[in-house]
Amino acid sequence: MSVPERRKALITGASRGIGRAIAKMLASAGCDLYMTCHKNIAMLERLAEELRKRYRIKCYCYVFSICDEDKVIEMYHDIPYLDILVNNAGISYIGLLTDMTYQQWQEVIDTNLNACFLTCRYAVPKMVMRHQGKIINISSVWGTVGASMEVAYSASKGGINAFTRALAKELAPSNIQVNAVACGMIDTDMNKCFDEEEIKILIQEIPADRVGHPEEVAELVKLLCTGNEYLTGQIITLDGGWT
Repeated sequence: MSVPERRKALITGASRGIGRAIAKMLASAGCDLYMTCHKNIAMLERLAEELRKRYRIKCYCYVFSICDEDKVIEMYHDIPYLDILVNNAGISYIGLLTDMTYQQWQEVIDTNLNACFLTCRYAVPKMVMRHQGKIINISSVWGTVGASMEVAYSASKGGINAFTRALAKELAPSNIQVNAVACGMIDTDMNKCFDEEEIKILIQEIPADRVGHPEEVAELVKLLCTGNEYLTGQIITLDGGWT
């Protein structure tokens, strides 16, 4: 009797925070993983070893700038087929637009939006070949409502939302679903820039009266990776009722 193929998932920005939680969640579901990060090779490899031992899966690590097309192509050469792509890698810049350099603007747009184009560009043919696939983009509420002092980040996430809706329409005939999770305030290193008092003020505006946990994002991503083939092109907000 033939052994069924394991599902294979690619997760960008997997060394910490939301990406790390998603990697653990998909590993627990029996997926083989391809994980990327920009710099934290030791952290990523420790995670991979933990997941291999605990879930008996295959786990591959890649450390490079997710905006580097040559490196992305090289990574995809290692992936025979792909069932799930989670575009999670992202950075932010907090400050006045007039204090931001063009290089800083480009870095945010490249990492948050252009990298999403690259990973999808080379994932889609592998999914179309099998007439199935799930693409989940990690977005933000700021992509919908915009955030003062985070213009580049808001613009990049707004772009992700439009990208998600458009690509979902393009790929629906091929039975590939594309959705996004628009996160509110999640307890990750990206929010370490806020002090305790600022966090308290922000929480006062959240009906759930707390910040979200990376594991809650991971649970929603796992749900989007299930067999529902009619749910596509959606920006699903996860923000404790804030918007």
